[in-house]
Amino acid sequence: MTSRSGRSEAQPPGAGHGALHHPETDFPHAAAAALADSQLRANLAHATATIRDKRAAMVGEHPSWSGLRAAGAGIKDDVLARLDTHLTELERRLQDAGATVHWAVDAADANRIVTDVVTATGAREVVKVKSMTTQEIELNEALAEAGIAAWETDLAELIVQLGDDAPSHILVPAIHRNRAEVREIFLDRMAAVGVAAPADLTDAPAELAAAARAHLREKFLTARVAVSGANFAVAETGTLSVVESEGNGRMCLTLPETLVTVVGIEKVVPTWRDLEVFLQTLPRSSTGERMNPYTSFWNGVHPGDGPQDVHVVLLDNGRTDVLADQVGRQALRCIRCSACLNVCPVYERTGGHTYGSVYPGPIGAVLTPQLRGTDSPLDKSLPFASSLCGACEEVCPVAIEIPDLLVHLRTRVADQAPRFDPQKAVFRALKTVMATGDRLAAAERGTGLARRILSRSGRVAGIPMLPSWTTTRDVPDLPEQSFRAWWEQRERVGDAGAAIDGDDSAVEDDS
Repeated sequence: MTSRSGRSEAQPPGAGHGALHHPETDFPHAAAAALADSQLRANLAHATATIRDKRAAMVGEHPSWSGLRAAGAGIKDDVLARLDTHLTELERRLQDAGATVHWAVDAADANRIVTDVVTATGAREVVKVKSMTTQEIELNEALAEAGIAAWETDLAELIVQLGDDAPSHILVPAIHRNRAEVREIFLDRMAAVGVAAPADLTDAPAELAAAARAHLREKFLTARVAVSGANFAVAETGTLSVVESEGNGRMCLTLPETLVTVVGIEKVVPTWRDLEVFLQTLPRSSTGERMNPYTSFWNGVHPGDGPQDVHVVLLDNGRTDVLADQVGRQALRCIRCSACLNVCPVYERTGGHTYGSVYPGPIGAVLTPQLRGTDSPLDKSLPFASSLCGACEEVCPVAIEIPDLLVHLRTRVADQAPRFDPQKAVFRALKTVMATGDRLAAAERGTGLARRILSRSGRVAGIPMLPSWTTTRDVPDLPEQSFRAWWEQRERVGDAGAAIDGDDSAVEDDS
């Protein structure tokens, strides 16, 4: 419904992204369901291939791409080594520019801060710039509980929100949807929360974009408060930056009276000059462009120009725990380009929802378990959601060694396993059996008995006691004869043959 003032009184559909979190469902089970969806696989294959090809072309034309990658990694490592110094400088510069700086220990803390700021303005709705950090802390849900509607203004995020869906990609949250599906979502849902889509809307991209533009324009022109994230925060000048492709971010950052920005503490860079590196690597790695169409900067309050009440929330939410891990801290280099998703064979076939996090794909498999811990079945399984092919590391613009991090986290999960681990028990038993020849011979005789039993039950090709192994692996038939038995038979035949050969020789000699 839309009031006479033009403000939408309804809560947005999909106020949060609860579908992202399935802590009791591990990755293999979630992936099995996704693999059964042929339309999802087709959508993903088409979109990732397109983005992958564009990225390759843009990276290939750059004369010193490897140098840029090394520079980006070096800058990020410097940030992580002196994070406290850079953050205090950033805070000081922001305050000097008139911004109010808040520190948030965790998601609950950040949500309380943002909700209090919005409530103090009297506004009952906010417009949002696409922000993975606010999705990470589930800000939309927190605002909805306080009676505040949060409207996503990025086109893909709008599709996800109207469809009561969840993002499945860092760059293209609605990558799992095709144009026909988007048309149906617009026709079914837009009218209930604002300007309706035209009744004769087709699935032509230009028409879909025009419908979204008309719908969002009302939101932009009536909103008094905006919420954003930031791609970068420059400590030297107190400057925040958002890069985007549609202009919705620019509208949110300039029109409202109040602006609240939620920034992960790892997003800081030391100097303005450091942006030179990332403003070359990020667009090439994410959208396959030399430069983002819209690159916005702001650093506080400027009388008569833009929001006059600016708040910046510096968010930890597990990041200092990641920083404490000398190996795992590499994940904090990430600039959220999504290049690793587009080359990952696992992501391409299962999509982002299977990762149960706002951070899907290879980077999500190493970042999420560190931010959230490995207590749930889902988070325990994420480091294993990879073939370790290494394609993700090759395309990462800040040279994160993702396969090494996956192995590191797998070791952590294994070390946290309970005292009785069936797999460890099996290998201990194998060690005992194979320690002496007599034990191995006894086991081989048992194998022959097992083969006869399984043959009668028709289960020779599988091991029913280990269904989780045999349902995903080809298990060979148990041999009719062990190597030991074959060797003994060969020796007996050889001895008999040697005796006969000896007799023949004697006859020949006598003659």
